[in-house]
Amino acid sequence: MNKFMEAALEEAFKGMRAGEGGPFGAVIVLNGEIIAAGHNEVVKYNDPTAHAEMVTIRKATSKLGRFDLSDCEIYTTCEPCPMCFSAIHWAKMKKMYFGASRFDAADIDFDDQYIYDVINGTATELQVGIEQIDRKECLTPFTEWSKMVEKVPY
Repeated sequence: MNKFMEAALEEAFKGMRAGEGGPFGAVIVLNGEIIAAGHNEVVKYNDPTAHAEMVTIRKATSKLGRFDLSDCEIYTTCEPCPMCFSAIHWAKMKKMYFGASRFDAADIDFDDQYIYDVINGTATELQVGIEQIDRKECLTPFTEWSKMVEKVPY
């Protein structure tokens, strides 16, 4: 077994057995060394965003003092949900390895197909009502941002 995936798997068991969240773990690797490891902590913190990948990304960025992880790889025990998949891309990681598939996760009631359907515009019902309001006013910080000289692009 791949040693980094094995470490991610250990995290999954650690969090699950401690009752902190679902059976998911992840590690982030830089130059052949694990710099961050984490597991699902949704239950521990009552935080629906505390998925293993999100927890691990937060640890890695905190440790490195930067938001760009383009020189890093992530190993995660399951194919990431849309939120985590997006975060991995926002962090610009160079490679993602995953173990179980999202269909395997759905088999144990971790099903994110509805979110894919909403994103694709194929959901037959919306769980969350969506309405655009006050666009003109909300564009004002965009205008200011676009004129700022002292800003950190990302």
